[in-house]
Amino acid sequence: MESWEASYIAGIIDGEGTITLTRMHEKEHRRPCITVASTDKELLIYLQTLTEGTITNKKNYNLERHKDSFTLSIKNKETVLFLLNHVTPYLRVDKKRNRAILILEKYEMVTPRNGKYTKALLEKKIAFEKAFFQI
Repeated sequence: MESWEASYIAGIIDGEGTITLTRMHEKEHRRPCITVASTDKELLIYLQTLTEGTITNKKNYNLERHKDSFTLSIKNKETVLFLLNHVTPYLRVDKKRNRAILILEKYEMVTPRNGKYTKALLEKKIAFEKAFFQI
C-alpha cells in the first residue's frame, strides 16, 4: 500500500469509520473490525478494492429526508491488521489511533492461533478487551 493511500484511508476512518472489536458468532471472542459508513457508495467501492471488505445497505426508513446509506465492514483478521499497520501513523483522532495501537501491540499475543484458551490466556484476553473498550 502506498503511503498516500494509507493516509487517505486514515482520514476516512478518522471521519466516518470505526475501529472496534466485534463478535462474528455469539459464543466466540471478539476480533478486530474496521467499518466505514457513507452515503457515497463509490467511495466505499474504492475502499473495498483496497481492503477486500463487504459493503452492506443500511435500511432507510424515510426516503424523503435521508439518502441511502452504506457500510463497508472489514472483518478478516489479516486484512484488518495489515490495514491498521499502514494507517495508524496517519490517524489523528486519539481514540481511534490508541485503539489501533492496542490491537497491533496486543491482539495476537492474547489470541491463540488454534482458538484454545488456557485459563491464564483467557484472563489476558478479557483484560485486553476491557482495556480496549475503556479507550
